[in-house]
Amino acid sequence: MFGYIIINKSEMKFKEFDVYHSFYCGICRDLKRKYGASGQIALSYDMTFLAMLLTGLYEPETRMGSCKCIAHPFEKHGTRNNIFTEYAADMNALFAYYKCRDDWEDERKFWKLVYGRILEGKTGKLRENYGDKLKTISRLMQSFSEAEKTGADIDTLAGLFGRVMAEIVTPREDEWTESLRTLGFFLGKFIYLCDAYEDVEKDIKKGTFNPLKERYERPDFEEECRTILMMMMSECCREFEKLPILENVEILRNILYSGVWGRYEAVHEKRNQ
Repeated sequence: MFGYIIINKSEMKFKEFDVYHSFYCGICRDLKRKYGASGQIALSYDMTFLAMLLTGLYEPETRMGSCKCIAHPFEKHGTRNNIFTEYAADMNALFAYYKCRDDWEDERKFWKLVYGRILEGKTGKLRENYGDKLKTISRLMQSFSEAEKTGADIDTLAGLFGRVMAEIVTPREDEWTESLRTLGFFLGKFIYLCDAYEDVEKDIKKGTFNPLKERYERPDFEEECRTILMMMMSECCREFEKLPILENVEILRNILYSGVWGRYEAVHEKRNQ
């Protein structure tokens, strides 16, 4: 369900991309340190946005370094690490576990069952640091899974996933919690709606659940989906602009105002050729 909260590289300066990539590599290092190679496999660009958002808001002490890795064995890449790259790594691993569990239940992918069990053992330690948050996320994900099984409507499902994302983007309770929670809620709804939009034709062919199936044959399907997605991102961006973020704000705007539309536009263009 991830892969939507990314940059539009064509509209980004080289220096900005280097900063963005250093956060990505920083999360990768934290995943390796805390979860080993199995954690690194789960690395997602989406969580780079989370780390940069929280770093820009709270301005923690950040360590800068460089490293080589299997993906880039011949040259060093810059890294940035702080408490929020570590937090993003934890949430990355947690969501990878939920994704594996979901894929196993829906499609019986055996390797996802095995990988999910590996991650389950490793992410179990998160309860010590995020006890109440994990209980809330687990409860919401269970409700989400049950709602999908009973064929709930798109608003219910998008709302549940939005509440999950609201929990993820709020690492602490303070004066910014309300705006972060609202931002996360609408971002989560956008992600779920994009995912349903992208998969609707595949799910119709496979006979698997998708809350947009009934709307797909309507003549205004494309216009309706775009309008709803624009509304979700409009609310998300409105909350973002309330936050006193100066550091790397243009990178974050690149993601929210442009990057998030990349996959949607690609699917839309292919579908309407």
